[in-house]
Amino acid sequence: MRVKRQKKSRKSLSFFKACFGFREPFKILCDGTFLHLLHAHGLGDPSVALSNLLGTRTIPSVTRCILGELKRLGNDYSDSLQSARNLPVTRCNHELMQSARNCIEAIIGSNNLDHFFVATQDPYIRKKFQQIPGAPVIFGLRNTLFLDPPSAYQRQFVKSSEDERSHMNEWEQKIVGNSKKQDVEKGVAVSNDAGKEVLVATKSKNNRKGMLDVKDKVRFKRKKAKGPNPLSCKKKKNPEGPSVSQTFVHKFDETSERSRKKRKRKRPNKEKLENPAN
Repeated sequence: MRVKRQKKSRKSLSFFKACFGFREPFKILCDGTFLHLLHAHGLGDPSVALSNLLGTRTIPSVTRCILGELKRLGNDYSDSLQSARNLPVTRCNHELMQSARNCIEAIIGSNNLDHFFVATQDPYIRKKFQQIPGAPVIFGLRNTLFLDPPSAYQRQFVKSSEDERSHMNEWEQKIVGNSKKQDVEKGVAVSNDAGKEVLVATKSKNNRKGMLDVKDKVRFKRKKAKGPNPLSCKKKKNPEGPSVSQTFVHKFDETSERSRKKRKRKRPNKEKLENPAN
């Protein structure tokens, strides 16, 4: 049950944030009936109880008129008066003391420009603020606090305002219509000028050809000679010749053969050696 209640409160809070621009920390205007409920059921400090309900930091406040009404109610509301004095005071600009109901209605007005939440137990205020767009109401039931869901009037107001923003009004339609007419007139003028220039150019060209009795000949493009496809051609082969290594080996063989040849010495004949006298 508690989880469902929290989901409903978060859903209602997101509606007012998205559609009416409520931002954290939320300002909450508390009257004497709400403060008396908190004290009677032991719900504690107003800022803590309201922060637990909305899930974020809150700034509860009262007015001079609300404080004056609690004073007039007597000793039964003395504890509620003491807790109200601990809260910040919102300026209401009333020279004469008003009832809490009239004071709250004057601050909220017809559209709640200051984005106040109203915490009250007054059924009249709850019912009336359902007909005011952007006026969320917090109330208590026994020892539990609730955020009133958006009324049918508030939802319809949001829907109609969105429809108005999506459509153009009469003044915007006139501006768009005039701009379109100007664009069309400029386009027609430019096209007419371009058409006239083309006609004049073609007429002058035809007149020249007529005077010279020259007829246009059909020109054919000659195909230029193109080279062979380099990918389909074979690569050129280098002429075969002796390599450097082969020539070096050949020279080495020649030198070795030369070195191997022996020198022949001339020896004297044996006869001369035997007969030296002769």
